[in-house]
Amino acid sequence: MIEIKNLNGNLGDFKLRGINLTVETGEYHVILGPTGAGKSVLIEYIVGIYSPVSGKIFVNGEDILSLPIEERNIAYVPQDYALFPNLSVEKNLAYGLEARNMPKSNIHKIVDEIIASLKIESIRHRMPLHLSGGEKQRVALGRALATKPSIVLMDEPLSALDENLRSTMARELRRLQRETHSTFIHISHNFEEASDVADKITIMNEGRIVQTGTLQALMKKPETKFTADFLKTQNIFKAVSDGNTLNIGKTTLVKKNQLKGDVIAAIRPENILVISDAPNNKEPNNKELDNKENILSATIETVRLKPYYTEIVLNAQLPIVLYGRNENNYRPGQTIKIQLPQESIILI
Repeated sequence: MIEIKNLNGNLGDFKLRGINLTVETGEYHVILGPTGAGKSVLIEYIVGIYSPVSGKIFVNGEDILSLPIEERNIAYVPQDYALFPNLSVEKNLAYGLEARNMPKSNIHKIVDEIIASLKIESIRHRMPLHLSGGEKQRVALGRALATKPSIVLMDEPLSALDENLRSTMARELRRLQRETHSTFIHISHNFEEASDVADKITIMNEGRIVQTGTLQALMKKPETKFTADFLKTQNIFKAVSDGNTLNIGKTTLVKKNQLKGDVIAAIRPENILVISDAPNNKEPNNKELDNKENILSATIETVRLKPYYTEIVLNAQLPIVLYGRNENNYRPGQTIKIQLPQESIILI
């Protein structure tokens, strides 16, 4: 288990502020946030590159801040992979083991196991200069895992890969983490990437932790407008609540809640229902629609076909984005009826 308690760091032009974070043993934890949020700096404090101004970092109950880097049993994969250019793949994998004066027979056995696990037998004698991005990523990860660390820290490990390879390597990372039972901390600015691998996600911004939780919990209940926006909620409005209804501009929606006064109302595009796409603004004919609250008439402004859904931008007095099915023939200028289910409206 990693426990970070009230960690503060000062690097001159950037500061970490009051970081409190717990990562459970064997957890795949993604630290997510925009460029400059402090994600990479945080793991550099954990690995020991920097010393904090104040605070504590515990690993399995031991305060590691007094330990040198080599005694922390933490593997670190930097963003550029940092492979030794003058060593072959095989030698890169063996480097950490040789530094520990391990017998050669043991080194060969471990390196062979890693090569088999990562499926890189065909490149074991190549030099880093002749490796693709995905191959470099595998070798860097293998070198990190060779010493059987309890914790693996990875800084943007998939950022240099193309979309298809990123998905493949995300599955590989998840598989390796499960097989080794290591604790992985993975830095990313990509929401989809985080959703592919994470048990839990921590969102950072401007040197602070904004929110931590499972992906489902973060999407269901973002605690700040920043979190809702970063997780692509898209439909985010200033509203006024009286405890029973919401007023968003000229639109009134039913939303029973505990909040009164100025709030932020948010609803994810996938949670908005298309209840009628009949022409001429006909009434909905869906007999399964029992609740007729929060039904709006909307005009389609833009239609964008995506791989798994259609993104539709609407004018319903409010600017609204929803995700529809690709098989439906939505057209700009078409009038449709939509419903904003009360239970899907998030209030912040």
